Amino acid sequence: MSSCPDCSPLDRRQFLKTAAAATAGALAVTAAPKLRGDSETLVTTLYKSLTPEQRAKICFAFDHELRSKVDANWQITEARVGKAFTPDQQAMIEEIFRGLHNPEFYDKVVYHMKEDGGGLGAYSVAVFGEPGAGKFEFVLTGRHCTARCDGDSVEGAAFGGPIFYGHASRSFNETPDHPDNVYWFQALRANEVFKALDGRQREKALLGDPREEKKTATVELRRRGAQVGLPVADMTHDQRGLVEKVLADLLLPFRKKDRDEAMRYIKANGGVESLAMSFYKNLDIGSDGVWDVWQLESPTMVWYFRGSPHVHTWVNIRAKAMAGNAISSG
Repeated sequence: MSSCPDCSPLDRRQFLKTAAAATAGALAVTAAPKLRGDSETLVTTLYKSLTPEQRAKICFAFDHELRSKVDANWQITEARVGKAFTPDQQAMIEEIFRGLHNPEFYDKVVYHMKEDGGGLGAYSVAVFGEPGAGKFEFVLTGRHCTARCDGDSVEGAAFGGPIFYGHASRSFNETPDHPDNVYWFQALRANEVFKALDGRQREKALLGDPREEKKTATVELRRRGAQVGLPVADMTHDQRGLVEKVLADLLLPFRKKDRDEAMRYIKANGGVESLAMSFYKNLDIGSDGVWDVWQLESPTMVWYFRGSPHVHTWVNIRAKAMAGNAISSG
């Protein structure tokens, strides 16, 4: 079974410190007044509220290399939500993050963040550029999360660039049925595709080892023709319909604006028929033939779901393949 060096479980002392920070953040958010406006508007409000000392810690030039980074477990700055911000600022950050999600799914995101990192208060943020006056991007990171809000400042990149989501439910090493994992439903949907394949198709779709997790390099886009697995174009009409359902479930956790942008880029580059789908037998928890690790990819997209030993999901969707078949993470 694969190890997970980038998301080691918290030791007791670290957990207690993290939980304390999260609790402080939660209390502040509860006490703060109700905020109005979409996530982009609130990023501008947050930015204007920052003191010079806070800006020195979390604000960077728009083109700073840190903006494009993505990882499974990292803090983009030392400014933890529960410690480095006032109660009103904590409320803004919580509402910015809430606004990036489908309201019907947000409680599940909160659940996994509490279980994985102790809650939103233990996560950290950075702001790139100057919200309200030019290009900008707000980034929130922590264990099993890299989320972005860019107001379409990052051209040709769904979600504002590469994102990450995941969950370790109940334990670091999940059992085959992944009880209470908020994202496991996506893998079950993907496995419906595999069940619908014939023998020849399964031989092409089922591979050995998946791509390596290498921080930002994990979401590199491969040149045209280098995709692995079974081309969706080689599936039947009904099978392609199942892949469309997979895409719908993958996008379900996110706000409509980002779902629509992602699908617009996918459709502009050939739709589901442009994708290839692969499953990986060497990381099958319980050897039950329910594939825990799988991916969809094209020259402009990678959505890599690694459900062993728990869920890690890496996402990068672009409007165009890179010039000269170069790779890009945003």
